[in-house]
Formats: sequence, C-alpha cells, structure tokens
Amino acid sequence: LTEGELFSVALFDQLLEQYKNTPLKGDLQNIFRKIIHSLPSEVTVDSTFLDTNTTFIPDQVVNIDESVFTTIFTAMKNRTTLEFDYRPLQKTTFMTRQLNPYHAVCQKGSWHIIGYCHDKDDVRVFNFSRMKNIKDTNLKFNIPKDFSPDKYFDKEIGVWLSANTKYKVELLISSEIGTYAMERTWNAKQEVKQNEDGSVYVSFETTQLPEVKRWVLGQGKTVKVLAPDVLIEEIQEEIAEIGKLYGKKSEEA
Repeated sequence: LTEGELFSVALFDQLLEQYKNTPLKGDLQNIFRKIIHSLPSEVTVDSTFLDTNTTFIPDQVVNIDESVFTTIFTAMKNRTTLEFDYRPLQKTTFMTRQLNPYHAVCQKGSWHIIGYCHDKDDVRVFNFSRMKNIKDTNLKFNIPKDFSPDKYFDKEIGVWLSANTKYKVELLISSEIGTYAMERTWNAKQEVKQNEDGSVYVSFETTQLPEVKRWVLGQGKTVKVLAPDVLIEEIQEEIAEIGKLYGKKSEEA
C-alpha cells in the first residue's frame, strides 16, 4: 500500500459519517476492518493525529428506518412491488402507497426511490425517511425500456420533485461572491461568464426548479434570477410571504 492509501484507510471512519443513517456504515466498517486485519504485521495504521488535526463537517442526515432501507433495496434487486405508508412533505398524515422501485438516489445523505406509483399511475419520487410499515408484496414487475432515471433528478442540482420538464435557468451573481460562482459546477453543460464589474452570468438546464429556488433564496441579494419567468414569479411570491411573516412579527412585537 502507498502512503496515500494508508492515509485513506486512516480517514475512513470519519468519512463514513455520511452513511450513518443507513446499514451501509456498519457493513463498510466491517469490510475495512477485515482489510486492515489482513495487512502484514509490520504494517500499522496510526490515525491518532487525525483526532486533533482534522475536522469533518458532514451533511446533516435524516433518520431512516433500517427495515425501510433493506426492504427497498431487496425489492429493487428482485423487481418486486413495495407497499408502505407515506407522509408527503406538505401533509400531516400518512397514506398507503404501492410502488415498483426502479432507481435509488442518495443526495447529501437523503435517500430517495424513483418508481412507478400505482396510486398516481405515474413515475414518482419518494423519500426513504417518510416511509413506515413497509413490506415486500413479492409481486413481480418489469422496468419499462424507456425509463431513464436522469429524467427525474439532476446530478449537480439534486432531486426534489417528481418532475421531468427541463428549464433553462439564467442567474446573475454579484461580484461579492463572484469567485465562488466561478468555482462551482451547476451542470456539465453550464455557461459561466464573468463580467467586467466582477459579477458572473450563469446558465444551465435543470428539471429541479425548487432546489434552485431554495439555493437562490439562501444567497439573498447576491443572486438575481434572469430566467425562467416561472422561477422569477415563485421567488417573488416567496419574498412577499416572507415579508408578511416578518411584518406580522414586527407588529406583534
């Protein structure tokens, strides 16, 4: 093993924090313990210096029931239909759903399953953490030949809604965070151009407008949406609602 490879082994436990809400963390730890134990006796891995010299800040992850995780992957492998109770983001109650699981996506520690929803008669995206009482019906299904997971998420932006309509997003990013904008990759086919005043023009295509909206709102006055119109309107509506929220608080105070 090279010095770099030994260093990677030493870092492994800390890097695994991104999988702490799944059975994968324990399984991967066991695999690497076996690898370390198989090394020649004269090879040692000293990671004690990492405890004080290195800090990892992993993405915050949601809780996932271990049975949900294992049942989904078993059904996906065997191509069998799942049944579970699901609580959508905007609801306070659970509803029963049947799903043919096609493709799993992990976004910053949040796991999603894309598949055919029997209730909606359409391909939908479900979040692992919002499922309970999951069971495998053992009913077989076939994945349609024209199914493409890339239609339902954007590797650079993420997965948010069961959406597959592409929009061209155009942003004007102020010089205040211009360097950050030039470093970031939104899409493999993006267009990024820095203007003379230091501001940055960015354009790319994505199906995930809600994720873009959330990012833009998080940047405050440093980012302006130029297109599409639907995103501009949604941000204007969100700003108006935020204004009402804080206006009401001010009056109460």
